[in-house]
Amino acid sequence: MSGNTPVLAAPAAPPQKPKIAGIVAIGVWIAIAIAFVVYFARAFDVTLIERFGSAYLGGLWVTVSLVAISFVFGALVSLPVALGRMAKNPIARALAFAFVYFFRGTPLIAQIFLVYYGFGQFHDFFEAIGMWWFFREAWYCGLFSLALNTAAYQAEILRGAIESVPKGQWEGGRSLGLSRQVIFFKVIVPQAMIVGLRPYANEIILMIKASAIVAIITVYDLFGVTRQAYSRTYDFQTYVWAALLYLIVVEALRHATNWAERRLTVHLKR
Repeated sequence: MSGNTPVLAAPAAPPQKPKIAGIVAIGVWIAIAIAFVVYFARAFDVTLIERFGSAYLGGLWVTVSLVAISFVFGALVSLPVALGRMAKNPIARALAFAFVYFFRGTPLIAQIFLVYYGFGQFHDFFEAIGMWWFFREAWYCGLFSLALNTAAYQAEILRGAIESVPKGQWEGGRSLGLSRQVIFFKVIVPQAMIVGLRPYANEIILMIKASAIVAIITVYDLFGVTRQAYSRTYDFQTYVWAALLYLIVVEALRHATNWAERRLTVHLKR
């Protein structure tokens, strides 16, 4: 057999034909979307905006403020929890793990009920220490529950972001004579924040959507106002307006995250 025998090229794969089932499914969803838009346009009632517009804006403000404040307090709590998860001390590591395991492993609605209804059983104790003014208000109970819940998730985000920073950064800081605290807060954390930016943004988005649960404990956030408006009109458009407002907030947050990411990573682009 001659060594100059030409090697035959493999036959080209036949072009893939689009699957009929996929095309049909896409067509059905497009038809449903068009039908919904047409129906909503015909059933549009401007009087709903006149009656409940200000209430919706007030509810939106409650939602945004509740999520923002609970996220900030959750971030403060997440730092020691994340450090505990990375600690060499087994007790600190176990306590941090138990905190994260509980708040990530149980439903948020159960946590809110536990605070709102459960803490009421200890009325005398909280009255004695001067904290009953906090736990008797539904808004504060929702804030407390959301802050602890997001602290558990943020702790894992922060831990993963810190551990993603190369060990050489620590060694470089020590070679310059920097203290461990300076290295951590001035070298490690800024780099970790770049890594954790997207997960943090996703956590805020999930909080915005999950915050609707507080309406169950009589907090008149955006979803609480929507429920009230529907109970007075029985018009499903009230929920459509709420969905659009949630979507606007999420989209604004997404664009803000993209802008922040471009600013923070400008030195990484060539």
